[in-house]
Amino acid sequence: MQTITLAAEHRTAVRKGLGPLRRSGYLPAVLYGIDKTPQSIQLNSREATKIINRIIGTALIDLTLDGQSHKTLLREVQRNFVTDEILHVDFFEVAMDRVMRVYIPVRLVGASPAVVTLGGVLVRGLPEIEIECLPGDLIQEVNADLSAIKQINESIHVSDLRVPPTIKILTHLDEQIARVTYAAQEEVAAEKPEVTGEVEVVEKGKKEEEGEEEK
Repeated sequence: MQTITLAAEHRTAVRKGLGPLRRSGYLPAVLYGIDKTPQSIQLNSREATKIINRIIGTALIDLTLDGQSHKTLLREVQRNFVTDEILHVDFFEVAMDRVMRVYIPVRLVGASPAVVTLGGVLVRGLPEIEIECLPGDLIQEVNADLSAIKQINESIHVSDLRVPPTIKILTHLDEQIARVTYAAQEEVAAEKPEVTGEVEVVEKGKKEEEGEEEK
């Protein structure tokens, strides 16, 4: 998969200093990982925002700090709920020789004949699946081909998804990705929020970096 590159530098501003830092064109962030002390860092806000907003699915990010490359995943992106401006980013450093667990989105592609020709209604199932792989084998998303649903009441399940042999699917294979029903059978369900690229390892989590930040 294509690696995304971002440049970072150490940050000394904390708490009340984060407002002036952002106004000067920098995006505060933190870099942490397993057996790694969290480091406060900063990035060029314009460059980082452009790249982060273009990321689709789960991507490996090559974060350069002090001339050294850190292979990372986006763990959390904090935004201003009014302007959608990125306020803070968490980067999780991965070990390239250590298997990790991560959620990747399922992308629906193609058109179902049961919808196009029979007038059925497409019902979305799981928006993402959990996989296990080495960081170098990570894929950003997995496609589910809707053209396989030719009749009403047919479904696509996790077992129908195709991933490289280097990737192990952890989500139960019987879970439903999509199905087509008659219009009268369509169920109105609560909308589930999407989760972007959360990584899980044997030991996970980070300590509170610096308390509440000034926006």
